[in-house]
Amino acid sequence: MIRELEGKTPKIHKDAFVSEFAYLVGDIEIGAYSSIWPGVVMRADSGKISIGENTCVQDNSVIHGDADVEIKDSVVIGHRVMCHAAIVKNNVLLGNGCVVNDGVVIEEGSIIGSGAMVIENMEIPKNSLVLGVPGRVKSEVKERHIELIKSTALHYVEKGKLYKSQGLM
Repeated sequence: MIRELEGKTPKIHKDAFVSEFAYLVGDIEIGAYSSIWPGVVMRADSGKISIGENTCVQDNSVIHGDADVEIKDSVVIGHRVMCHAAIVKNNVLLGNGCVVNDGVVIEEGSIIGSGAMVIENMEIPKNSLVLGVPGRVKSEVKERHIELIKSTALHYVEKGKLYKSQGLM
């Protein structure tokens, strides 16, 4: 469901896929070949939400912030993620069920592990693996992790194209 709020309606690139069972309201922009899956809620009532290209927001995730939220290109947001981050840079993976609180900046190539909770205003360095509650940088990601992020993002680009071609939007 796509809803206008205070004169602002989500802008969805013609090549993006948005499930009919997602709820998007307010000042939202979604880039080419990104995919928004069933149960996703994006509520842009306190700032703009920008989703780049080739990014997937998987089932039952929530994106909201007390200010602007910018999610760049080829980001994988797993199932049931709560994302209030300020900036999520390119090629980042937010694992299933993680929580990323307001003001967080996640640099390129990083992974927030499943179930981790990143506290407010934390800055995650490039290529970091973050685990735990509260989330802490445990190590640098390996090349195989970066390849996993890229292949998962591309897999969801193809899934979005398939669903869109079948009229499931």
